[in-house]
Amino acid sequence: MPLRMRLGTSDLLRCRFGISPLWETHQAVHALLSPERHGYHLPWLRRHRAAAARLDARWLALLMPSRGYHPDFLCPPPEGPLSSFEDELARVRATDPAVARRDLARSLAETPGAARSSAGRAMLADPARAVRELTQVLERAWHTLLAPDWPRLRSLLEADVAFHTRLLAEGGLERLFADLHPSLVWAENTLTLTKPGHHSRELDGQGLMLVPSVFAWPEVIGGFDAPWQATVVYPARGIGGLWTDRPAGTTQALARLMGPNRAAILAGLTEPSSTTALAHRHGLAPSSVSAHLSVLQAAGLLTSRRHGHQVLYERTPLGMALAAGAWEGE
Repeated sequence: MPLRMRLGTSDLLRCRFGISPLWETHQAVHALLSPERHGYHLPWLRRHRAAAARLDARWLALLMPSRGYHPDFLCPPPEGPLSSFEDELARVRATDPAVARRDLARSLAETPGAARSSAGRAMLADPARAVRELTQVLERAWHTLLAPDWPRLRSLLEADVAFHTRLLAEGGLERLFADLHPSLVWAENTLTLTKPGHHSRELDGQGLMLVPSVFAWPEVIGGFDAPWQATVVYPARGIGGLWTDRPAGTTQALARLMGPNRAAILAGLTEPSSTTALAHRHGLAPSSVSAHLSVLQAAGLLTSRRHGHQVLYERTPLGMALAAGAWEGE
């Protein structure tokens, strides 16, 4: 049976986007445990293989069946597009032990023998301790696996939100849902996820949270029972080239034309990015990046748009042609 979420009139007015560093951390650990299902992330997986070996995630791994329920309290829906990892982890730490035990038992039941294992018995016997242990694992995973790449990932996720916000403005929810993923079907005020499993929910005015994800690929993940916000996590656009290394060094022709740093910024803008993300990516001061962006925009090579508190820059057709031509001519 598919997953179905029925939206009433008030729910249609409360559909919004969220970005979750905690969710990405959870899914990044899942990717490390199931690398065969995450082909796009092989360069990232190889880079973090040694760090992952030192990360003791046995308890967390027991709660990550390849097909089945992961505890809702471990990765609750984000409260909006500006959530920090620390704020989200604080919500997990505050989980009621009774709620934690219910979710743990449900997840452990998905894997034969998991509830009877020593770790499973320990979690069920002392859910408060389990919450503490699991949040510590997530915190280590964040700092080890995700934090160094978060500016790059967040830039991609924000670009996805900006793109889908434009679709919503142009064609409403029908246009938006049609683009999110082939397995999502929107008809008669009901969003249906056509994959194995069963979940049916009347949203009752809470609305729907839409969360782009880098590490959810290739799956759409949906559900969450009340009192959690109904949520759909979908693969973000642009992940195909996320871990692709730029050519070694900036091309000589483009660098001679506009200088090495400005050329590197133009060539590396394969996805809309903020000044902060570009500064982190290229190892430059934000003030220097801002100056380079102003020159590139004045030359007609970039365009910009505001998204929340940030300004995202992306190449114009002229900028794309100049960057592509330089790479091809090298």
